[in-house]
Amino acid sequence: MQGDRSASDRPCDPRCLLKSSAGLNEGKTGHRAVDFPVAVVLPAAGSGERMGLATPKQFCTFLNRPLISYTIETFERIPWIEAIVVVVAKESHDLMLHIVHKFHHTKVKVVEGGTSRHRSIFNGLQAFNESTEGSSLPRPKVVIVHDAVRPFVEEDFLLKITLAAKEQGAAGAIRPLVSTVIATTSESYLDHSLERAKYRASEMPQGFLYDVIHQAYQRCSEFDFEFGTECLHLALQYSGTNAKLIEGPPTLWKVTYKRDLAAAESVIKETLSLSACLISGTIAETVELARTVQKNLAAHNMTVDVFSCAKEYKELLSKTRNFIQISADGERLSEIAELIKVLEETSHALLYPVVVIWVNLYMSEEQSHRQKADELTPIMDLSMKAKQRNILLYGIRIIHSKVPELWEKSAERLSEITAALIRDRNPAFTGQLLQA
Repeated sequence: MQGDRSASDRPCDPRCLLKSSAGLNEGKTGHRAVDFPVAVVLPAAGSGERMGLATPKQFCTFLNRPLISYTIETFERIPWIEAIVVVVAKESHDLMLHIVHKFHHTKVKVVEGGTSRHRSIFNGLQAFNESTEGSSLPRPKVVIVHDAVRPFVEEDFLLKITLAAKEQGAAGAIRPLVSTVIATTSESYLDHSLERAKYRASEMPQGFLYDVIHQAYQRCSEFDFEFGTECLHLALQYSGTNAKLIEGPPTLWKVTYKRDLAAAESVIKETLSLSACLISGTIAETVELARTVQKNLAAHNMTVDVFSCAKEYKELLSKTRNFIQISADGERLSEIAELIKVLEETSHALLYPVVVIWVNLYMSEEQSHRQKADELTPIMDLSMKAKQRNILLYGIRIIHSKVPELWEKSAERLSEITAALIRDRNPAFTGQLLQA
């Protein structure tokens, strides 16, 4: 595993923004309830044949990060999970180590997988028994087995699985079937169908007392190793442990096909778009515009905190990845450059891209034309440097009108462009100076 670094030192997981303050307290409750060691095994040695890509799906990237890194982060930020064993194919071992290093994953140990899913899981369990390269992991009381390509499992559900596994010996997630299951004849005719209400789909995560699942793998047959898929069945057949089944939320879905990658990216983008920090400046016109933008963005389900100067916003670095700076009359980019410098120094853009929008407010059309040529080169140069640090810098020009109707339309247009840039996070538009 990497060097010790507490979860609180890492950039905030944007998914926590979806939780209410009560939800955040659940994490503290979970920490108190789990007073025993818990670890995770993530089998990630598959080739991803159904994806139809040369790269295994767990290593496919969106928003500049491989899918498996999102899944690791889900578990890594939970304080009561002590270790994460990622099991990969031999040819992916160095790539996985690179991902662990690049994204500062601190609880991870990488081991090589086997020729089948069950062999890979068993190799992951063995990491708690064997000393590898001079280091071994403490044996957990409970081990969670989860798919590397299911990045959206929530802490409260993991807590339910973990506590049930400690109590019952094994626990697993289930979901209602969405389609009727039928049996066919050898000639491809309908034989019979199952009554859907009586059956459930087995999902991940699954939790086990370590001794239960390890014993099951030690006793299972070669046929089970090669062709079996259900860990809960092994626990029942070879350890006599009948699992507690818990219905899970819809977010447990698995990335299986190409379209699922786009869906996962959409989920992350939507979550990243929930909040913003707006730096208004102190003159009356910029303060007025900031209030209007704040109100308009609320209609896009975005919470916007307004500050008068950049010095005040730093308390929000752990809560948002969207920043809007309003400047007046073609002010230079020095404040934006300082903001980007702070974001770089704090590794705020390490895990997720950060959007910075420079709103340049002009008091007259004449001044807007005079300044236009001088502005474009600096913002393009700064945006190129920022993009290398996963920071997306956009520019928007808006001209103050003394006609209320025109000014209202411009402010509304500014809010729409801002919301779209934050939501889409399209790197192609960085360095542009858009007109509101």
